[in-house]
Amino acid sequence: MNAAPADPAAHSPGEMLTTPPMLPHAGWSGAKLIFFIALVLAAHLAFIFIFSSKKTIVPRTASDGPQLQLADAANELIALDDPTLFALPHANDFATAFWQHPPVIPPPPFDWTEAPRYLPVATQKLGAVFNEFMQTNPPVKFALNFKPPPPFATFLPATISPPPSSTLQITGELAQRPWLNPFSLPSLPLDDVIAASRVQVLVDAAGNVVSTVLLPAENSAEALGHADEADQRALAFARQVRFAPAEQVTLGELIFNWHSVPTATTNSTATP
Repeated sequence: MNAAPADPAAHSPGEMLTTPPMLPHAGWSGAKLIFFIALVLAAHLAFIFIFSSKKTIVPRTASDGPQLQLADAANELIALDDPTLFALPHANDFATAFWQHPPVIPPPPFDWTEAPRYLPVATQKLGAVFNEFMQTNPPVKFALNFKPPPPFATFLPATISPPPSSTLQITGELAQRPWLNPFSLPSLPLDDVIAASRVQVLVDAAGNVVSTVLLPAENSAEALGHADEADQRALAFARQVRFAPAEQVTLGELIFNWHSVPTATTNSTATP
């Protein structure tokens, strides 16, 4: 600890001032400090070499990265910047590929041959031989009759005789199956000829009729001759028909040919 300087006024003039002795400097010297720094640096380098990895650094390959490609003058994207591409005829528009293309004429070879020259045809003598033949061999003359008179036809009056009794006719695939319960159909009292009633039936494997459909008339004349009573009776009789058993369902048609009797005869017969 350093002593405070003495006040000169506190001493007498005859006394002599004395300086206190300097104490040695406390702390590290410069040599020690340099040695310590070198030691720390050497330890740091030793740790680096000991704990560092010895693998060779392989650069990683870049993938899916952006690519830059320079476009030349022939690129389609560069051609879109042309303002006349769609407004005016252009060498690169859609119509140029098939329109106004001059034909390519190959140059003739140096070593060539001339096309053959045929002899001229004497057009004045064409057909002279045929004319001479026709003068000596004239054709036989005959009158052309493109529209001959129509032949006269003899028309015979059509006679329609009604059936002597009412009958049942079976057509289609159903005709191959035997009819087990044949019955006679009655005559209907009507003063006119009755058109046949056609009923389409569906027969199951056991032989029973499971469906009956009254078919419409085939022409206008048959439609005028239909009678509602006859059609209803045809449907009723069609449901009573029985056929022989078969392996599968059969579709057919029943045609009822009705016999009609005058109503006056039926009334006189019923009166007694």
